[in-house]
Amino acid sequence: MDASELKLVELLDFVPERGRISFRDHRMLLWDADAFGSLRKELFDNVGVDAARGILRRFGFANGYRDALSTKQLFSWPSDAEWWRSCPVMQGQEGKVRAEVEALEIDKAGGRFELAVRWHDSYEAAQHVRVHGAAHEPVCWTLAGYASGFSTAVMGEEVFVVEEQCAAAGHDSCRVVGRTRRQWGADGEHVAREYQAPALAFELEAREKELRRTARQLEQRERDLRSVPGAELATGFATRNVAMQRVLELVDKVAQVDVAVLITGESGVGKERISRRIHERSARAPREFVAINCGALPEALLESELFGHVRGAFTGAVVDKKGLFEAARGGTIFLDEVGEMTAATQVKLLRVLQEREVRPVGATASIKVGARVVAATNRNLTEMVAAGSFRQDLYYRLKVVHVAVPPLRERREDILVLARTFVERASAAYGIPARPLSPDAAHLLVHHAWPGNVRELENAIEHAMVLAGDAPKLTLEHLPAELSGTGPVAISQLLAQTVSLEELERRYILLTLERHEGSRIHTARALGIGTNTLWRKLKRWGIPASSP
Repeated sequence: MDASELKLVELLDFVPERGRISFRDHRMLLWDADAFGSLRKELFDNVGVDAARGILRRFGFANGYRDALSTKQLFSWPSDAEWWRSCPVMQGQEGKVRAEVEALEIDKAGGRFELAVRWHDSYEAAQHVRVHGAAHEPVCWTLAGYASGFSTAVMGEEVFVVEEQCAAAGHDSCRVVGRTRRQWGADGEHVAREYQAPALAFELEAREKELRRTARQLEQRERDLRSVPGAELATGFATRNVAMQRVLELVDKVAQVDVAVLITGESGVGKERISRRIHERSARAPREFVAINCGALPEALLESELFGHVRGAFTGAVVDKKGLFEAARGGTIFLDEVGEMTAATQVKLLRVLQEREVRPVGATASIKVGARVVAATNRNLTEMVAAGSFRQDLYYRLKVVHVAVPPLRERREDILVLARTFVERASAAYGIPARPLSPDAAHLLVHHAWPGNVRELENAIEHAMVLAGDAPKLTLEHLPAELSGTGPVAISQLLAQTVSLEELERRYILLTLERHEGSRIHTARALGIGTNTLWRKLKRWGIPASSP
């Protein structure tokens, strides 16, 4: 998971009737920023600046250390650097500061941690100025403490983040640097005395282990008591994927030029959405957009739908009927699954593209048409041309510009973006409250293969929204069973190819390992084999050691 995908609202459980906000099993609080500023003043006045600085640093350290442990427990991070990046993301979503990471290097094996971050709009600097006026030294002590605690948890050794510039002291923004205690040298000893980091870390680790022992019971109890009170929606094109961004850039360019477009991609990737975007961003937008699935109709009916017919052309043709090419009236016609057309229909479509006119079924004269053609298919038309089942001349007429839409499994960074969009869409469509995804549900969505692509994801979210009832979040139990590997779709994916028994065993074990987030112990238990046996198999397949 990428740190940028974190959504604080999905990590928190709000139970207002019990007066609780929880992050995993930890109780959280919302405080007024001005009240915090007043507390700082009380500390200054009663214990002095030096003592107050140490108290606030240790407070921030404890906060950051605990949040780091919780995010590590909730998610499988691709790297320690990505795990650390959830620190500034959470600080931003908590309303504390907007962080701009300038440099980050984490080398746990070599004992190196190098960090440079610029903080904008620090709440702590603003409160210091409000209460005390301009400062003569950096004063963002809780923020630096938070970053130090979080970094210490990531590195597994003491890390101190020190503020070098501060907005409270007249700088444009705050700037901090972070290093391990050893890298700080003599300066590290001075900072360490204020943090008392080893004692804090030991205490927090012990508390974390205690909480883990009771986590399951607490979670069940919270689930029984949870409840929540009962836009122009996103278009489905919000994307963070570079390949998909390039597709949309191409689509927006081709929309301005009146040429035929061929859209290819697996079933469910959103080919019709792409075609609508082409129409809506073109000069033809005020005109009609008409769509037809060429694989859903028999040949005779498809020709009648496309080209129209005259009265008496066939039994039941009691009146003249306009075809979709004529009905488009200078707009856009979308031919979905164009690869399913019969050879006879292909010939007639080619004539329309060449002559810009159609002849209705049973008619003796042609009619001029001006619709733009956008076609789509999930089949490989190049192979069909080579096999003689699709006309080469038609293929090139349709493929003036080719738009290839990548499958969802190749743009996993879009999965949570789309899922959240579909939550809002289902909420508006069905009149039910929008609910955030639980961390477990989000993890499952990101790692699912999505053979049905965006359409499957949308259906899964609608399924979850309907089953969620009064639950405050969409959890694993609300998602379709096949997503968690217990349904027929997941098994059919595993058996999609004829493979050797050894390869089948390898795939099944790795699938089970993924479902248990890399835990060897839980995977072996689920498979009914010993951990040593599992370890030997994974070693033979070149799978590196991971969590126990």
